[in-house]
Amino acid sequence: MPPASALVFIFETTLTAKLLRLNDSLMDPPMIFRPRRLVALVFVLLIALLPLAALAQEQGLEIDIVGGNAAALPIAVVPMAYQGSAAAPETDVAAIVRADLDRSGQFRSLPERDMVERPTRGGEVNYPTWRLLKQDFLVVGRVLDAAGGGYRVEYELFDVAKQQRLIGFAMTARSSAMRDVAHQIADAIYEKILGVRGAFWTRIAYVTASGTGNGSRYALMVADADGWNPQVVVRSGEPLLSPAWSPDGRKLAYVSFEKGNSAIYVQDISTGARDLLASFRGINSGPAFSPDGRRLALTLSKGGNPEIYVMDLGSKALTRITNQSGIDTAAVWSPDGASLYFTSDRGGRPQVYQVSASGGGASRVSFQGSYNSDPSISYDGKKIAVAQGNGNNYRIAMLDRSLGSPRWSMLSPGSLDESPSFAPNASMVLYAAKEGGRGVLYAVSADARVRQRLVLANGDVREPAWGPYRQR
Repeated sequence: MPPASALVFIFETTLTAKLLRLNDSLMDPPMIFRPRRLVALVFVLLIALLPLAALAQEQGLEIDIVGGNAAALPIAVVPMAYQGSAAAPETDVAAIVRADLDRSGQFRSLPERDMVERPTRGGEVNYPTWRLLKQDFLVVGRVLDAAGGGYRVEYELFDVAKQQRLIGFAMTARSSAMRDVAHQIADAIYEKILGVRGAFWTRIAYVTASGTGNGSRYALMVADADGWNPQVVVRSGEPLLSPAWSPDGRKLAYVSFEKGNSAIYVQDISTGARDLLASFRGINSGPAFSPDGRRLALTLSKGGNPEIYVMDLGSKALTRITNQSGIDTAAVWSPDGASLYFTSDRGGRPQVYQVSASGGGASRVSFQGSYNSDPSISYDGKKIAVAQGNGNNYRIAMLDRSLGSPRWSMLSPGSLDESPSFAPNASMVLYAAKEGGRGVLYAVSADARVRQRLVLANGDVREPAWGPYRQR
């Protein structure tokens, strides 16, 4: 007889992890699944397992750095003085740039109190000063007035040892968009120095919960990658799960229980317009957009057994991808759209498999650990992040195939970690964890040296999904 974890595995990978923690305490008759009873059980257990402290769902996430990288590059981001004649902007651009670079784990910014000089342009830079302060790079800038009541931010990046300017650029924005400007500056600095596009000017999606019992409320949220500027996408009195971004960042697919059974919706973030894509009898779960945005992978049990399907979003036609007696769920796409990675217990325990996006035989990908689920694939397809279980400990692990022979590494300390999601540049992995009786999010660098905690001050947050790049 399978444990209750197998039941949840049918419905959704995130719920799998939750119930696996109950493990052998709940048992069910042999694998003759009754979808209606199963959904009811999952619904009750989800309500019981979610911490439901009261919270303001529009509140932004608070971020704390909880790790460090001794090999991080020293960089000084000098405060960017306002040199206009109107009211100064409320946003401290330099502070946001500094915080972004620190969060990446690749840079170590000089504290403002240690800056003995405050240049605002290249002609004012005294290189010996910054060499004495042991800085490899220096960022200076200033904020000026722009037409229409906006601001113009001019900034420069210097290599201190070479006494060379690497970037000299200006950006104009209204006061409300100055945080966006700061994130884009941090992205440009990151890319120029490391040769990899930065992911600071991106967004994350997550689910919050509040209330208790019949008063429980859920919200699907979108916020900047640093937790600021939260936006409610949808509210519901029933659970919301598994947000998945469209490749253009304009829409979210998600699972809702608002009609009693699970259903998959796609919603436009800006307009609120949404489409009901799947509300078949049984399980409707695990939506994931294809890289071209034209198809959606999903898990359906309408035929009696949970299988992976692909829906053409234009015609709504379904193609069945898997067809066997095991439980298949939580599919995600390879970067080229040619194949799907998914979780299946066909070998006895949940593991990650790969199958052609047109169907056919599947090959097993994960072999380390007795439990691997929630696959997230890096933009180049070389890394796979999973929730890996051994005993009662569940941690985020990463399979790196970039060096030829596959190599596993642990990214999180556990013991109740789940739902990994790569940043679009694969520099970090966002995941959900349990701390002090409530859900929190972490972002960990791909080398596991730096972690950052994103927390709601008064509530529960989980089901994270890191969004794609925005259009530059």
